[in-house]
Amino acid sequence: MANTYGKVSGTFQEIENAYGKVSGTWQEADEIYAKNSGTWELVFAAFTATSLTTLSSGSGTFTVPDGANAIHIQAAAGGGGGAAGGADYDKAGGESAGAGGGSGAYVSDKVFTVTEGETITYSIGGGGAAGNQTSNYNQPRIASAGTNSTLSGSTAGAIFTLSAGGGSSGTGGGVQGPLRTNTAGTAGAATISGTAITSGNFTDTNYSVQNVTSNTSGPVGTFNQSGDGAVGGNNGNCGGDNCQIAGSDGADSYAGNIDGGNGVGIGGPAATVGTRGSGGGGGGAQNVGSTGETAFAGGAGEVQYRFLRVN
Repeated sequence: MANTYGKVSGTFQEIENAYGKVSGTWQEADEIYAKNSGTWELVFAAFTATSLTTLSSGSGTFTVPDGANAIHIQAAAGGGGGAAGGADYDKAGGESAGAGGGSGAYVSDKVFTVTEGETITYSIGGGGAAGNQTSNYNQPRIASAGTNSTLSGSTAGAIFTLSAGGGSSGTGGGVQGPLRTNTAGTAGAATISGTAITSGNFTDTNYSVQNVTSNTSGPVGTFNQSGDGAVGGNNGNCGGDNCQIAGSDGADSYAGNIDGGNGVGIGGPAATVGTRGSGGGGGGAQNVGSTGETAFAGGAGEVQYRFLRVN
């Protein structure tokens, strides 16, 4: 759609706001259509959707632009870190794998009410550190939880708080036993406080008129989704001296649509870091894979947003 102009005092000027009289009262028009060769076409829109902006760390503010009344969101809290496995329990009768970190809560393709000119405050959750301890096998290996992601408005108030995934841990063990006790990272919880918009139309970036329910580009792939994270994996222990056991995977994020970090595989790849709020992978035992016991951190959270005007 091209820009729309009107003649004012003999000079064409671009139209920024348009009004029509309804039952004797002037009201601002969201859209204007004109018939072209028998077909109604959109010739003016008060606001077109903005492009998606991604925030991957830190905290700060941004402002709702003039004409917008809604914000379209994808977001996740940070994932928890994975814990290292145990090794060399020569007289304990087995070996121990590190558990995976939990994933953070999420929002996928939700649209919330905001007010033009409003200040939006955000905080992006970080991923939790891995729990690696190589100096003494008897010491606990406790990974860190991620941190929360939040969004609020100066007018809207709290929009959401997404709690982070918990870090996994391993305690006990040693040459004389007992075998290590492993605990997987916990799931983060979602608290949704903002007013969700679930119906109405908006003008998209390509000037096409879309129903708000068409917003399905997020990780879940379905409109208006939010939920808790998931618990990390826990492969536990294997029996017999010098047995090999793979590290546990970190929990997936966004309802299973973003993979958690991989645990160390037997004779295979190293553990990996979580991404987009998923949990970090745990370490294995007895020279499992290229990095053996080493665990990795959880994935950092995120907030992705764009502004709409929903009619």
